[in-house]
Parts: sequence; C-alpha cells; structure tokens
Amino acid sequence: MAERAQSEIRKKLIDAFTNNESEYLSGQHLADIAGCSRTAVWKHIEDLRSEGFEFEAVRRKGYKIVSIPDQMTADKINLGLKTAFLGRNLHYHDSIESTQKLAYQLAYNHAEEGTVVIAEEQTAGRGRMDRKWHSPKYTGIWMSLILRPKIPIPKAPQLTLITAVGVVQAIEEVAGLLPEIKWPNDILINGKKITGILTELQAEADRINSIIIGIGVNVNTKKEDFPEEIGKIASSLAIESGQAVDREKLIRTILEKLEKLYLVYLEQGFFPIKLLWESYAVSIGKNITARTLTGEIKGKAIGITEDGVLLIEDSEGKIHNIYSADIRIEE
Repeated sequence: MAERAQSEIRKKLIDAFTNNESEYLSGQHLADIAGCSRTAVWKHIEDLRSEGFEFEAVRRKGYKIVSIPDQMTADKINLGLKTAFLGRNLHYHDSIESTQKLAYQLAYNHAEEGTVVIAEEQTAGRGRMDRKWHSPKYTGIWMSLILRPKIPIPKAPQLTLITAVGVVQAIEEVAGLLPEIKWPNDILINGKKITGILTELQAEADRINSIIIGIGVNVNTKKEDFPEEIGKIASSLAIESGQAVDREKLIRTILEKLEKLYLVYLEQGFFPIKLLWESYAVSIGKNITARTLTGEIKGKAIGITEDGVLLIEDSEGKIHNIYSADIRIEE
C-alpha cells in the first residue's frame, strides 16, 4: 500500500509539471496537489533527478523541468500523457519475457482497466499463432494493455481493428508517415511491416472479463538489427522516415488516440471505427489470397462487416466471411 501511495504522489507531481510546462511550481503548491509534505515533494524531485530529469529551482518561485532523460522511463512516459485512464497504471520493465504474459497475469489479478505494461526488451515476445516477435532492446515499443469492455464475446475482434486505427493515427501525427493496415492486425509502410497487434481474451462462457492487447512497433530499429529473414518483410519508422522517432511521445500519442477511439466505440458502436479502418486498409479492392485453417480462398477484398470480419468475393461472385487467416495481396 505504501508503494502504491508513493506512486500516486509521483503521478500527481508529474501531472502538475505536465499541465504547467513553462511555469515554476512552488514546493507548497506541489505538496497541496500531491497531498504530501514539502519534504516528500523534495524527495520525489530528487528521485526524478536521479533518473536524469533536470530541474531549475529558484528561491521563492519553486521548480521547473528544463530537460528530460534520453532513456525511456515510466516517469518520462507519464510526463505529458493526457489520458483519463489508459496508461495511468503503468508497469515499466527494462527486460521482460513478454509484456503480454505479464499483462495477462495482472488482468487475472483484477488490474484496473487501462493498465499498461511496457518493456525495453522482450526475451520471448510473440505475435499471432505463437510466432516469435523480434524485440531488440531500446529500439521499439513493446507494450500490452488491459481493457474491460462490456461487449458480447463475438465482438472482441473489433478491438484489434480499433487498436490498428489508433496506432496508424499516432504514427501519422508523430512520425509524419502514411501507414496502411493489412487485415487484421498488421500495419505497413511502403509494403513492409512496422507494427503487429495481438488481442487475447480472458472470458467466461457468457462474458468478457478482460481483453489484453499487445502492440509491437519497430520505431528506431536499424536494418542490421533485423534477422535476415525478417528484414525482407519488416522495416521501422526510422528507416522509412530517415530519422529517429521519439518513442515516449509515440507511446503517449498511441494511448491518447486509442482511448478516444475506444470511448467512441463504447458510445456509438463499431460503425464510426469501421469507416476509419477501411480508409486506411491496404487490401480493400485488391485481389488477395487468404490462407485459413481449412485451405486457401482467392478473390477480391470488398470490405469488412460490422463485426470486423473480412469479406472476399471470389471469381464466381460468392462472398466469403474470413474470421482468421494470413493474407497475401496479389500483384
């Protein structure tokens, strides 16, 4: 409990500096905001300094942040985060087996909605169908988040599509690139994979307990960081833009975009998201091959249903509903 209380104080202090970036904040004002003593405020600021934050302290004025550290930290991610709940309970790790695995455990133990797990490195990262996800240290965004929507179980796949739209919007805003979505969960730039999304359920027979969404983004990964076989099909934001991208800013923007879309979805349903998703979809209107567990289906991708199911029209005019498949776009 004491550790949680200290964490809440730290969050309140960071929010105060976030909302008053160019102003000095007095020790007493910070103490009032955080609900602690001025001595406790000083201790937290010293802890932030030890993480690489630089403060200017002026007598009778107070404190102002003048620079933040290069290496990613939970406090650095929180600084400037403008969400109501997504990312407010943040678990940051330098190295971890899998963010998805830890998020799954936290969700099982009743972690609050919006909890996010972020790691600098995953030693056993994975994507769909238990494929290995390459997660080199200090180069990308490897994170998982917990949502608890009150929706029917068959609608859970919609959260993958909502997440894809949020990530695309964030990449556009932060990196100035134009990503496209390949159904259901790949984000491409210039035909190469930049992002993968993995959605998993904790559910009972008739209701969802939680949805755990894993997001992996190749941000500042260099060509030599990719294994040869992956380098042929994958790229990074830095490779495609020609410059490094601020990972913390991208994380905050992803969380902010996704929270906004999620709230729209809960209030208005999937239709507004469907329109956005289709506007970013690379496969709609193109001839594709869908490899399913029961075989291959070839035809033109004509859209998605209200449930996010891919629709393929074959050469005989028959419409196929594709719930799960690997998609290859034909030239």
